[in-house]
Amino acid sequence: MKLRLEKINGCSVIFIQEERIDAHNSGQLKEYILHLIEQNEINIIVQLENVRFIDSSGLGALLSGYKNAAAKSGKLALASCKPQVLSMFELTRLNRVFEIYTDLNEAFDIET
Repeated sequence: MKLRLEKINGCSVIFIQEERIDAHNSGQLKEYILHLIEQNEINIIVQLENVRFIDSSGLGALLSGYKNAAAKSGKLALASCKPQVLSMFELTRLNRVFEIYTDLNEAFDIET
């Protein structure tokens, strides 16, 4: 899985550079997020601008990161979801769990 990490305003921003998060690569994403949390990077924003498809294993990877960050008093938020990806969060009602921002600018307006 192609991922890029940037520190912005004290948050770890993961840029996912894949069109799909599915059973083939969601394990890598989950491990990557958990590794960040183990390194005490507990405020994470996952930038989903390039993602056009996410399945239940992808949702599970993000939810695992959310729970692990919350367990350390951090948070995992999402930014820049395409409509078809956002619909998966709405269908599963995970949009009630995650903070989902329209873009990174909105996320940091609220973060700072």
